[in-house]
Amino acid sequence: MKKVAIIGAGASGLMCAIICAKHSLRVDLFEQNEKCAKKILVSGNGRCNITNTHSSVHDFFSDNPSFVEFVLKNFTFEAFERFTSEIGLLLDVKEDGRVYPLSNEAKSVALILQDYAKSLGVVFHTATKISSVQHNNKLFTLHTNEKSFTNYSHLVVATGSQAASHLGGNDDGHIFAKSFGHNIVATYPSLVQLHLNSSIHSKISGAKVDGEITLLLNAKKELSSKGDILFTNYGISGFAVLDISQRASVALMNYECVDIIINLLPKFSSQKLSSHLQNLAKTLPKLTLLDALAGLIPIKIATVLLQSISIAPQTQLKDIHTKTAKKIANTLQNWKFEVTDTHGFRHAEVSGGGVDTTEIDPKSMQSLKQKHLYFCGEVLDVVGRRGGFNFAFAWASGYTAAKSIVNS
Repeated sequence: MKKVAIIGAGASGLMCAIICAKHSLRVDLFEQNEKCAKKILVSGNGRCNITNTHSSVHDFFSDNPSFVEFVLKNFTFEAFERFTSEIGLLLDVKEDGRVYPLSNEAKSVALILQDYAKSLGVVFHTATKISSVQHNNKLFTLHTNEKSFTNYSHLVVATGSQAASHLGGNDDGHIFAKSFGHNIVATYPSLVQLHLNSSIHSKISGAKVDGEITLLLNAKKELSSKGDILFTNYGISGFAVLDISQRASVALMNYECVDIIINLLPKFSSQKLSSHLQNLAKTLPKLTLLDALAGLIPIKIATVLLQSISIAPQTQLKDIHTKTAKKIANTLQNWKFEVTDTHGFRHAEVSGGGVDTTEIDPKSMQSLKQKHLYFCGEVLDVVGRRGGFNFAFAWASGYTAAKSIVNS
């Protein structure tokens, strides 16, 4: 009988274990944490954005972009929905393609997957950190600091990445891959907050707007994203920031010049904002600029924004000229900051880079360097956009690896 070892009990590891066990294979699942599926538990602020209905090659970043094409077609959203329905995990599909468990609770996802895997006979080894792996006489051996686990015909590395180190994220999988001769594409934090070269952000820490952020690389516009923007002690956060962070992180790693432009009021034109201030000056001449902006943006931001362009917040509207109104309007929509760093792997939701996918068979997830060695999930050089795409790849790659093992 085939005996399968899977290192990592996250999304891809659990999926792989379940499919293998459904086909009566013996499966040992190793997890370094005392609890499995920690990243599932915290995803979507505890709600778990479990997948996306519209996953395609365009939603992922890799040095080898076409790698994800087969695996996504091999395990589509419809296939995933059938799988979850079979195990009693019903889904709530949103209009924008994001998918959540009907329970709206990440805990239910982790519980159902683990209990179903156990019902199939999967043996869980929690609080068991694998330190090294070996292959001798066509069999794999896994070592911890205290003991060894032997005689596995197939090994699946589903260890994740360095992201979210407080949840156990590390580069163990990359170390295992290197031991079999695999190349590792340089890793970087993704879906992560950004640090700014400014003293402004700390003064408005906690302030939040629904705005638009544009990424500039070497002074050229790269991409923009709308959504919430949150100022913090270290820099800037929010969904709009996470959406541009992958490209910003790569650029920083390559020592490019990285800047952002924040549009605090994307629903208005600069001309309309300027006219608004000038009209207020006619009808309410004694109103202060701070009072005028307080009707548009949070007071904390308004105060600091005016100070940043050397205008006193208590200046009355009767004392401003057309040029000043235009200057304020322009700053509201083109507030520029230099990006100096990301907030690091610890705070990143996912990681880019990883095991070089040109050395992996995309139709099986099997290593091209070592027979019966498989990689799936975030350990690979594949990272998705925000919105359930990383989970989509995790489920699909875990499924694809399992089916290959079953048919080998």
